[in-house]
Amino acid sequence: MDVGFDTRVTLLAAGLIFLLALGLGVWKYRQMATSPTHLAHPYVDIAHRSALMYAFATLLVAVFVEFSAWPTAVNLTAAGVTVVFFVGAIGSYILHGALRDTDNQFAHPVKGTGVAMAALIVGEMGGFAVLLAGFVWAAFVGA
Repeated sequence: MDVGFDTRVTLLAAGLIFLLALGLGVWKYRQMATSPTHLAHPYVDIAHRSALMYAFATLLVAVFVEFSAWPTAVNLTAAGVTVVFFVGAIGSYILHGALRDTDNQFAHPVKGTGVAMAALIVGEMGGFAVLLAGFVWAAFVGA
């Protein structure tokens, strides 16, 4: 395979997130089929949709990993941080869907929610910014 190890790992993550999304779709369907309202719990729906979107977002991350000028370790770290926060968000939606404890996790946030959201913002945007900078360097500056 003619793509870097860092790209292969990121593509694997995208595939695993997509597989998770498909499984969450089964859970969503089951809830819809058995509910008197024919609706899944809001967080089951959110988990399913976010996993689908994050799977494709991870594919985009993989493209930037492949074309980044940075070393493999930098690319893996930047992509890894981004993907860990993607999966963490999905995990929190799965938890709320399983517990059926809320239909809005920000209505009554638990202690540390603000810090977790700040970390998510810095992690996702920062990780991708590193990869985007590596792409810009390779495509326009160092070319």
